[in-house]
Amino acid sequence: MVVLLLTGTPGTGKTSVAGELTKHGFKVIHLNEAVGDDYLYLEGDCKVVDPLALAEKIRPIVEVDSIIEGHLAHLLGIKGGVIVLRTAPEELRSRLRGKGFSEAKAGENVEAEALDVVLIEAMDLYDHVFEVDTTGRTAVETAEDVLKILGGKTKEYAPGRISWLNEYFEQNIASRKYLP
Repeated sequence: MVVLLLTGTPGTGKTSVAGELTKHGFKVIHLNEAVGDDYLYLEGDCKVVDPLALAEKIRPIVEVDSIIEGHLAHLLGIKGGVIVLRTAPEELRSRLRGKGFSEAKAGENVEAEALDVVLIEAMDLYDHVFEVDTTGRTAVETAEDVLKILGGKTKEYAPGRISWLNEYFEQNIASRKYLP
């Protein structure tokens, strides 16, 4: 039984890639849909969810060859392999602004991506974590990478090979004046 937790910062392409993987026989569980009205509270436009309660809700529908897709997938404690989708900061900012995110919310997510937040969380919780760069790539191309990982070609997707910190620093921090 293959259970894949497809996660990443909002805007990295999780939903699109999961859609492509359905063409290869995978059942996809979209966490945003699974949450429905079962959230703790709203923080702006975002639903704040208890990951453990969400895991209990979806556990009965996880089947053979399932993909659990969503920003919180790696926090559910469901056994499986984890693939973290990654996107370069400026492309991610552009994608998020295109989805209607405010500049402040897009900035928070770009910062989280640059600091590897989702990757580090996943590595703290799982033994089998991989990362795939979606920058400038289509959902079809990225899905092909996921299929390679599932087929055992994992070396080139090992965590730690993608870093956006220098790019983020140059674009967001270095231009600020700290001294009068």
